[in-house]
Amino acid sequence: MRALLLLLLLPAPGLADDWSDRKCALYQSAFDHAITALGQDGLRPGFLEENDAFIANGCTGPEKVCARTDQEIALANMLTVMTMSEGMASTFVPFSCAP
Repeated sequence: MRALLLLLLLPAPGLADDWSDRKCALYQSAFDHAITALGQDGLRPGFLEENDAFIANGCTGPEKVCARTDQEIALANMLTVMTMSEGMASTFVPFSCAP
């Protein structure tokens, strides 16, 4: 009986992968909209490259995107809010800087 209950509590196969793919597509869309709204002034090429690598890896890799300029921090904040409004945790976004 307990085994059956555990099986019922597990996500159906493929649902987690579908949500991961959907989150990445939503993130890419949010990034594109944010860039359109804020522009690219003040965004370093490395920041954009780090973000592209995160998306290219399906938004699941170890890549981190370090926001350093005021504009990058504003974009990172906007993306965090945008992705949270789509149901993602704030930990989904790749923003982090090494000490």
